Amino acid sequence: MATATPPVYTATEPTVTAVTPLLYRVEEAAEALRLSRTQVYELIRDNELRTVKIGGRRRVPVAAVVEYVKALEGAA
Repeated sequence: MATATPPVYTATEPTVTAVTPLLYRVEEAAEALRLSRTQVYELIRDNELRTVKIGGRRRVPVAAVVEYVKALEGAA
């Protein structure tokens, strides 16, 4: 039985790169925090979770999620 040879990649073939998000949609922030969408909106309303507005869209910086978790750890 012949062995399969590994594929050869050339410089002309496109490469796939993962892009790390800097901003989450509210739903993504909720998923990252393991909270409901409603709970995340409450955190935003209570100024516990920082957001930015781009056009008419509300986004949660990934750094804001990290800051929120660190604040929780400090309060514990």
